[in-house]
Amino acid sequence: MTEAHATPSSPSEADRYEIRLQGRLDARWATWFDGLSLTAESDGSTVLRGQIVDQAALHGVLLRVRDLGLPLISVIHVDPEGT
Repeated sequence: MTEAHATPSSPSEADRYEIRLQGRLDARWATWFDGLSLTAESDGSTVLRGQIVDQAALHGVLLRVRDLGLPLISVIHVDPEGT
């Protein structure tokens, strides 16, 4: 059996995420989403991108998505070395 090991980030580093929602949000919502960038995609979805400091902050963003009532399509942790 293989064990997964998490590598803790230093407190000064934030992880990057891409969160895809079904539906459109204006860029003005970026403030409500802690400054994440919002991109309207041609398929009618919106992608939120940016740094999220920790898991608690990620859950906070996801709670806001829930509060809007927009369906969540995906949450992707972006590998900083892959960019």
